[in-house]
Amino acid sequence: MSEKTPVDFWFDPLCPWAWMTSRWVLEVETLRDIEVRWHVMSLAVLNENRIDELPEEYRDMLANKAWAPVRVVVAAQQKYGDEVVGKLYTALGTRFHNGGEGPTREAISAALDEVGLPADLIDYADSDTYDTELRASHQEGIDKVGQEVGTPVIAVPGADGEQVAFFGPVVTPAPKGEAAAKLWDGTLLVASVPGFYEIKRTRTQGPIFD
Repeated sequence: MSEKTPVDFWFDPLCPWAWMTSRWVLEVETLRDIEVRWHVMSLAVLNENRIDELPEEYRDMLANKAWAPVRVVVAAQQKYGDEVVGKLYTALGTRFHNGGEGPTREAISAALDEVGLPADLIDYADSDTYDTELRASHQEGIDKVGQEVGTPVIAVPGADGEQVAFFGPVVTPAPKGEAAAKLWDGTLLVASVPGFYEIKRTRTQGPIFD
């Protein structure tokens, strides 16, 4: 049996678009010989040097909602290993986005319970204990694509052994079945072209959670 191709995926649990992409990648994992490895990045860290340029509502979101989920995920990873990250992300995202609960302490606590992690991990929501590790994980992802993008970041091995990394894709709803596989193949095709940087069009609808 051939070894699965590692796919590194950086996410912030708060971002609905990253959530859509993550569900697509998990669908691709059932259709292509890949293995997703989950990493935290942070919208709060990404935007901390340009906070005054952001709309007030977005600033409030970053200040009051963005830190707790990523801090809890990183604390869980540091204490219980990489294997808990994807499961916890799924539990958090399902509650935040599909369930409409938002990134509340109650939703985070319920997600911890759902995946069998200790309840006291919620204490890290307001703690900077693992912020060094959080920032290192964030920087590892963002260094691959540059500061002009956000979450998610995906990195895969290239033909020459070097990683090919990109932001996105931003898509809704998350494709399933052959549509998911075709989007994956096409995304890798364009991302692997040297000098290729961007395809974009205006979003005409929000995330569709299904």
